[in-house]
Amino acid sequence: MEWSYHTILILVMIGVLAGILSGFVGVGGGMVIVPALMYFLALNQFQAQGTSLAVLMLPVGFLGVMNYYKTGNVHISYALVIGAAFVFGSYFGSKLALRLPEYKVKFFFGLLMLYIAVQMTWKSGFKWWAEQASQS
Repeated sequence: MEWSYHTILILVMIGVLAGILSGFVGVGGGMVIVPALMYFLALNQFQAQGTSLAVLMLPVGFLGVMNYYKTGNVHISYALVIGAAFVFGSYFGSKLALRLPEYKVKFFFGLLMLYIAVQMTWKSGFKWWAEQASQS
């Protein structure tokens, strides 16, 4: 990988965007970092996933978590259980992904993002529409 100012700027922008979205709506790794690394720095699916997981190993969300914790919006016990399960899940998920051709993993990843996007847009759109209709 070439370390140019352009590459560093892209990496910083990916990190800032992932951090903002993580703090704002709780996403960052898979939904932002993986596609951004693939499309802006030409990493393949596996390289992008591995790099995204490496980011999660660091305490990148500490300050964001502290803001939510201060307002009583963090369930520490839930986070610990999910975190422990995440360790095992990421191990087995990475083993599975690396056994498949990249295009199949990329296809599944795209379908998952599409499904999530449609569900969230559909459900929140109806609430928004009902709110607008009641204000009219």
